[in-house]
Amino acid sequence: MNTLTLRFDAGTLVLEGAEGSAQVPAAFRWDERVRRWRAPAWAYRHVVTELVRSKTSYTDEARGYHQFDFPTKLLVEPRPYQEEAIREWRKAQRCGVVILPTGAGKSLVAQMAIEQVKRSALIVVPTIDLMNQWYDLLLSCFDAEVGLIGGGYFEVGALTVTTYASAFRFMERLGNQFGLIVFDECHHLPSSVYRYAAELAIAPFRLGLTATPERADGADQMLEQLIGPIVFRREAQEMAGEYLADYSVVRINVEMSPAERAAYERERLIFRQFLTDQRISLGGLQGWQMFIIASARSEEGRRAMMAYRESKRIALGTDAKLRVLSELLQRHRRERMIIFTAENEMVYRISEQFLIPSITHETGIKERRAWLEAFNAGEVLALATSKVLNEGVNIPEASVAVVLSGSGSTREHIQRLGRILRKRPDKEAVLYEVITRDTTEEHISRRRGDVDQFREARGGAEDESLRLRW
Repeated sequence: MNTLTLRFDAGTLVLEGAEGSAQVPAAFRWDERVRRWRAPAWAYRHVVTELVRSKTSYTDEARGYHQFDFPTKLLVEPRPYQEEAIREWRKAQRCGVVILPTGAGKSLVAQMAIEQVKRSALIVVPTIDLMNQWYDLLLSCFDAEVGLIGGGYFEVGALTVTTYASAFRFMERLGNQFGLIVFDECHHLPSSVYRYAAELAIAPFRLGLTATPERADGADQMLEQLIGPIVFRREAQEMAGEYLADYSVVRINVEMSPAERAAYERERLIFRQFLTDQRISLGGLQGWQMFIIASARSEEGRRAMMAYRESKRIALGTDAKLRVLSELLQRHRRERMIIFTAENEMVYRISEQFLIPSITHETGIKERRAWLEAFNAGEVLALATSKVLNEGVNIPEASVAVVLSGSGSTREHIQRLGRILRKRPDKEAVLYEVITRDTTEEHISRRRGDVDQFREARGGAEDESLRLRW
C-alpha cells in the first residue's frame, strides 16, 4: 500500500498516492481536471484526524506552520470569566467563538490562546486602525516577530495581523502558514467573500471574538462551520459594575415642529400610497427589494423613493433633536461624549453648529487619529460620527453616548453602547437614545433595543426633564 501524501494547493488540500477509495478521507472528492483527490483547506483537521484514527500511513506536506514558544513580556492576570472562556474553548478542541461585550478584554483571551497553542498565528480584523492596534498589542506582549499584511505591508511573522479584505485576497497563498487563526469581530466573517479567509486556510485551531455575533441575514449560523461553536458568552448587564462601567440607557422622545410634522405626513402619504397601488408589503427584506425594483420603473416610483428618503430625513434630523443635544452637552460638559447619527449630513450639521470634530468615512487617517488622540487625552470632549466609530477603536475615556439616529440593527446598538463601557474608577456610563415621537423611528428603536442589555435598562427609561422641555 502506498503512503499517502497530503499537500496544500491554492486554498485546497490534494491527496496523492491513493489507489483505492477506502484510503481516502470523507472530505475528499475526485478532481478530474488534475486527476487527484481534492478537499477544502478548512477540512485539514478532520482529514488528519481520520487518517490517524484509521492508522493510515501518510506524509503531511500541507502543513507550513511552525511551533513556537512565545515568551510573554507582560504577565497580566486574567479575570475569572476570561479563564473560563479559554477553558471552554480548550474543551471544544480549541475551535470556537467567545462572545464578550466591548471593554471586557477579548484581546487577552486571544493572547491566552496564542500562548496555549504555540503555533504560528494569524489575527484577522475588520479595519486598518484595528490592525495597527493589534500589532502594537502583540509587540508589547510577546517576544516574537510580528508581521503585517495590509495597509501597504506584506510581512509574515510568527504572529501576523491582517484585515479581512487582505486575508481573503492572499489566503490562497498563505492558507497553510498558520496553526491558529483569531477572527476578531468575527460577525464580519460570514459575508460573501470574507468567509474565504476561513475556508481557504488549514488552521486546525480557530478562535472567534465578538460582542455581537447575530446578523440580520442569518449568516451567523455559518460561524460554527467556519470557526467552531459558541463556547462562552457573557452580556454587558451581567458584567456591569464589577468588570465594566455601571451604565444606564435613557430614551428621550421629542416632537417635531408643526411645519416638520406637516412635511413628514405629506411625504409619508405619497410613499404609502405607492405601496398600496403596487400591492407591496414591507414585511421583511423581500418587500423592501420589491419596492426598490418598483420605484425604478416609473416617475411615480421615483417620487415615492424620494418621499421615503425625505420623510426619513425629517424624522432623523428634526431641530428638536439638536436642542436636546445642546442640553446634553451642557449637562455632561465635563465628560467625554460620542454623538452617533445615521447620516453624514447630520454629523456635519452638528459639527458646524456646536464646533465639535466630526469623524466619517471621508475623514483622512491622520486627521481621524489626531482627533481620537485628542479625545483620549481630554483635549476634545465630544466627537460626532455616523458609523465608523461603531467598532475597532480604543476610546476608553468615553462615558456618554448620544444616539440621535441609527438603523434597526441590534448589533449596531450594542456596539455603540460598548464604546462607553470601559471601566474606570467611579465611572457611570449613560447612553441616550433620542427618538422622534409618532414616526417610523419608534419602530426602528424598538427593533434595535429588543435585547437584554437595553430591555432591563428601560424600566424608567424616559428622561422626564428633557421630555417636558422639548
